[in-house]
Amino acid sequence: MTSQTQGIQQLLAAEKKAAEKVAEARKRKARRLKQAKEEATEEIEKYRQERERQFKEFEAKHMGSREDVAAKIRADTQVKLSQMEKAIANRKDPVIKEILQYIYQIEPEKHRNYQRK
Repeated sequence: MTSQTQGIQQLLAAEKKAAEKVAEARKRKARRLKQAKEEATEEIEKYRQERERQFKEFEAKHMGSREDVAAKIRADTQVKLSQMEKAIANRKDPVIKEILQYIYQIEPEKHRNYQRK
């Protein structure tokens, strides 16, 4: 019986050691996963920053800066507005005269459906 008890004691001790090793292995695995996740996050952030920098370079090279684009749009708008104002100034008087002619040259006449009762 003593040998059985010793065998059981040894089995329990072995099982305990195995459980400890499994627990330690799980902890190591969790640490490695956490570390890998952090490294991946850092790598992703570096890649994102690099792509953002490349995009800004491309944008500056091909489109100019946003201020340049905004200034160009403002200048184009001012040119078009001045052209419109000039066209209005040139055509204003003739249009008013034509409208007034239509108003002054009204010839009253009876409506075709008018019947005297």
